[in-house]
Amino acid sequence: MASVTSLSDSVHQRLAAALSAALPQAGSADPLLRRSDRADFQANGILALAKKEKANPRELATQVVSRVESGELIKDVEVSGPGFLNITITDRAITETLAARFADDTGRLGVPQAQQPGTTVIDYAQPNVAKEMHVGHLRSAVIGDSVMRLLEFTGENVVRRHHIGDWGTQFGMLIQYLEEHPHELDHDADEVSGEEAMSNLDRLYKAARKLFDADEEFKTRARRRVVDLQAGDPQTLAMWQKFVDESKIYFFSVFEKLDMEIRDADIVGESGYNDMLAETCRLLEESGVAVRSEGALCVFFDDIKGPDGNPVPLIVQKSDGGYGYAATDLSAIRDRVFAIKANTLLYVVDARQSLHFKMVFETARRAGWLNEDVEAVQLAFGTVLGKDGKPFKTREGETVRLVDLLDEAIDRASAVVREKAQDLSEEEIAERGTQVGIGAVKYADLSTSANRDYKFDLDQMVSLNGDTSVYLQYAYARIQSILRKAGASRPVAHPELELHEAERALGLHADSFAATVAEAATEYAPHKMTAYLYQLASLFTTFYDKCPVIKPEPPQDVAENRLFLCEVTARTLDQGMALLGIRTPERL
Repeated sequence: MASVTSLSDSVHQRLAAALSAALPQAGSADPLLRRSDRADFQANGILALAKKEKANPRELATQVVSRVESGELIKDVEVSGPGFLNITITDRAITETLAARFADDTGRLGVPQAQQPGTTVIDYAQPNVAKEMHVGHLRSAVIGDSVMRLLEFTGENVVRRHHIGDWGTQFGMLIQYLEEHPHELDHDADEVSGEEAMSNLDRLYKAARKLFDADEEFKTRARRRVVDLQAGDPQTLAMWQKFVDESKIYFFSVFEKLDMEIRDADIVGESGYNDMLAETCRLLEESGVAVRSEGALCVFFDDIKGPDGNPVPLIVQKSDGGYGYAATDLSAIRDRVFAIKANTLLYVVDARQSLHFKMVFETARRAGWLNEDVEAVQLAFGTVLGKDGKPFKTREGETVRLVDLLDEAIDRASAVVREKAQDLSEEEIAERGTQVGIGAVKYADLSTSANRDYKFDLDQMVSLNGDTSVYLQYAYARIQSILRKAGASRPVAHPELELHEAERALGLHADSFAATVAEAATEYAPHKMTAYLYQLASLFTTFYDKCPVIKPEPPQDVAENRLFLCEVTARTLDQGMALLGIRTPERL
């Protein structure tokens, strides 16, 4: 199925052609078309063009209008104000364009795919081995998953990377403790739940920490173990692997609860770049990008200074020979650019790490690893706040466990589903409650621009009113119910019919789905998709209130056309929600 040209693109083409005909010397000019509340579209480009050409904008606008091909697309163009154009399109054009989207048997609704896709490596969902995932891990996972889906839908080649924290000095303590208590992690892999795996790791971590703080000899043995780990001692690596494997059982259980696919092959942690670290340092030092300062290998920047006015360097290798995060991140860039051949490196990482990534990207540019053909972007996200507007903590001041948060969301959502459920079994209520609860958490996160903080308020998230995923899920389920009750009538487009104002508004918005996908993907902005879908559901509600679909029964052709509008809306909601990683149950 070929992609469908949207109504705004069709109107844009006609206006651009009329502009070129009216002012051939201006070459191809942009009419600057946008949706308008005065007409279907408004074009503002004539003002700038008239200024440039020293022409009277109203006269130029009148000349353009006389050259616009109207035909079956454009019903009316009028000059407004100092030289704006107000454009109304025909009802037939709206219905026919939606019918073409409806006929797309790939389920893409006629949304085009990139002709020359690039390769994007997206680094998101980065938990730490042997540590519980908390609320701070939520945003990277949810935002990254949605951006990955948006990019893949537009045809981009997407390589996922989960840069888990699986290396460092703390493993010396853990491995040494396991060496001295060898059966602490023994079990058959398929016998343990994620919760049990985390509980095992947590118990072991606390015991090892207690011993490390109390026993100087154990501390010495643990530090020696770090040296063995970094030297690649096989027995030490085998015990390290046990911690990674146990942690993965837990990670996978949490990501499954979040309804996210995390593939084992995409988990390339800090350890994945060990073999490159020495060479990364050598290349930086030989090229003069990094210099030795007090024994450490550092990169300095003119514009980055501490409160004392002294430069703050990026430390690639510490004075004791150990490698910092910078060495790993720079090695990962080399791998992603030269081995994976990425055009874009996207990091979904907390805004508090912005300075680190600014320094890392600048270092990679100076080294020539990032050139003008490769873009590196940190998609920095804000903090999850409690209702009080402060960073989200438990009453005891502890960081909130991610699993507890998700369980509570599912409980709240299940209560909402149970209250509204008419013919659902307990099993169905549990399944829908999970889909609604997890959807509510994701939507609340995604509907805020990523770089802003947002308040985690479950009461608001699972509300049936307002800008929530529950409102959208109920709109979708309601349309499915209408389609089931339609009896003999079927969704059929009738381009010959005149449309009610509410039908036109819904149709025009449904047609702009493709433009929204393109914008949300290009700007890595899932919140643009949530805003679009919320407006779609709101316009549907108005349409359904004003335009009878089943009762009172309209004429057959009107009923079919309205069912067709219902079906197009449902498919758009379903596809849009899927791009956010949210399920749309058929019944609620």
